[in-house]
Amino acid sequence: MTKIRNILQAFAVAAPVFCGSAALAEDVPTLRIVWPQEGMAVPLGADAEGVIGVVVDSTFRLAPAGSCGDDPQCGHVHLKIDPEGDDCNIPGRAYNSMNSDFGGPLIIARFGHCSGRAGDHVIGVLLADDHHQPVLVDGRPVTALVKVTTE
Repeated sequence: MTKIRNILQAFAVAAPVFCGSAALAEDVPTLRIVWPQEGMAVPLGADAEGVIGVVVDSTFRLAPAGSCGDDPQCGHVHLKIDPEGDDCNIPGRAYNSMNSDFGGPLIIARFGHCSGRAGDHVIGVLLADDHHQPVLVDGRPVTALVKVTTE
């Protein structure tokens, strides 16, 4: 129940922000974390994975990987907790979570993979194209970071 509450709370806080941002073909790709906000204390889900919902906003249409067709303004998001290292990655993966299974602005962050679930963390997100390649602007990947404290 806590997992669902955290996800619904993320949507309630972020809905007014991301619902009004339709992407135009000439938009420069952008990505930002809407929830949680910088410096927040965030309760972890009571489940084994310590899940919290992370909500993003992008000028890209966020869709399941492989479903964008010829739309160059379409992709998905990869999430990495504490992106300077690999401690929180899903075993065998270079990330902690992604939204490509269902698309959209919600990504599930799984803090249960971290050796230290509770404490100070950085949530990092990366915009990827339909083939899991980073979307680049001026040769740099489109990313966003937010520092949080999990409890």
